[in-house]
Amino acid sequence: MDNATALFEQHRPRLYGLAYRMLGAPADAEDVLHDAWLRWHQQEPASLDDPQAWLVTVTTRLALDRLRRAKTERQHYPGPWLPEPLVAEAEQPDLMLERSETLSLSFLALLERLSPDERAAFLLNQVFDYSHAEAAAMLQISEDASRQRTHRARQRLREGRPRFSLEPRAQQRLLERFRDALDHPNLDTLQALFAADAMHEADGGGKISATLKPLYGSERIARLYLQVALHYQQTGALHRVGWVNGAPALLTWVDAQLATVHWIETDGEYIVAVHALRHPDKLARLRAVTSEPRSASLE
Repeated sequence: MDNATALFEQHRPRLYGLAYRMLGAPADAEDVLHDAWLRWHQQEPASLDDPQAWLVTVTTRLALDRLRRAKTERQHYPGPWLPEPLVAEAEQPDLMLERSETLSLSFLALLERLSPDERAAFLLNQVFDYSHAEAAAMLQISEDASRQRTHRARQRLREGRPRFSLEPRAQQRLLERFRDALDHPNLDTLQALFAADAMHEADGGGKISATLKPLYGSERIARLYLQVALHYQQTGALHRVGWVNGAPALLTWVDAQLATVHWIETDGEYIVAVHALRHPDKLARLRAVTSEPRSASLE
């Protein structure tokens, strides 16, 4: 391996982590890294004062351009758009570098509230610990503009989850109760899981059945999942609480195929938001590395 390739591979985990957080789609992140590699290949690393800064700058700008195009495309997406997971228990360690709640699907979904420019400034400063001066240079904006974008982003994110807890144990406990309620469907049992003003959203990508708009209220959500659970019973679905992107999730198999991944936010006592990823293309990576449980109660 030559020196240029070795340097790129050394920084790949950070570059991939940045691109994935920017885009919420592993394939898009990989495309960004491929383009960054092509540009890196045309450089002479010895002529650069800070190769890592150069690579992060190029990756950020490539991801920013791609995100701006994606934002336009997502305006016409059939229903809510949810981020695509990486992989579950068999996660590759290099892809999970600097792992934290900022890699969780809940956090990635929350980042969708931001404009592309806010998202880039926020990630560089708050997640990857670049100063406002460094982030400004990477984004070709003033230091004040970087500071303002990051401030607006933090405000938007706080507005998006004023009550949410991402504490894994609380999530896992509620997901286990959710799994049990799906295995033994009862309207009261299901409704007791959700906060009165809970929210549900699902991403089927227009390829599989899913609610096209968010649902609000514990009763409406419980009635939806009562019907889902009764259907699951007819199909012999199996459920397992596992880990996806470093956080608890409920994985459901139908006919030996991973059909849905649920993740939640809680207030510590109730589910305040539940997200259902059903888009088959977005589940393909998980299918490749997860196996169907032998029984519904397998942990």
